Amino acid sequence: MSFDLDKTKSNPSARLNSVPLQDLSPAVQDYLKAIAKAELAGERATTNAIAGALGFSAPSVTSMLKKLAARGLVERTPYRGVVLTEAGRKLALEALRHHRLLERYLVETLGLSIAEAHAEADRLEHALSEDVEARIDAALGFPESDPHGDPIPDAKLRVRVPEWRPLSGLTEGESRTIRRVPDSDQEMLSYLADLDLMPGAPVELVRAAPFNGPLTIRSRGGEHAITRELAATIGVE
Repeated sequence: MSFDLDKTKSNPSARLNSVPLQDLSPAVQDYLKAIAKAELAGERATTNAIAGALGFSAPSVTSMLKKLAARGLVERTPYRGVVLTEAGRKLALEALRHHRLLERYLVETLGLSIAEAHAEADRLEHALSEDVEARIDAALGFPESDPHGDPIPDAKLRVRVPEWRPLSGLTEGESRTIRRVPDSDQEMLSYLADLDLMPGAPVELVRAAPFNGPLTIRSRGGEHAITRELAATIGVE
């Protein structure tokens, strides 16, 4: 059954508190997940940010956010984006849990690359039942993070968000271990994998070009120049 936002009756917040995640359409789940990711990162879930994350036009995003707000899943503030309501946050964290557990399972059990696992999890997460989710969690030993290093909400939907240093914040000659890489772009993940800039890999900042120029880093794959913007999305410790 698909949950149709346009047909929900009155008192939406009370009704949505008991709506199973599987009864929401894949599109709604994706929106909630994108908003939750922004909130967990301490960022505002603005129309433009959501549009960029999901690859939709701003008018399309605005239309969907109005529907989500009308049904009690988000609260909208003009020019400042949206925040999840209690009901919306519960569903959003469940969607994140599905996706990140599937990624971990596909990498550890089936040997998929991180980029492959991300794409497959996007396809499989909407059909994952709560029973299978719990079995995957137990089989993996109740992991706290996905292959990218992002936190997995636990069975009670509690999230511990680690505070990594950005790779861009290292000083020249400083070496650290990568703990988190961005998961929003499959081609970017493949690129980082080619450079051996994956969680668990060592990395050294060799040189920072002046005037906000590129950073030269050394990994097990050799020396490479990357932008400061990309380096800022890579967490190290």
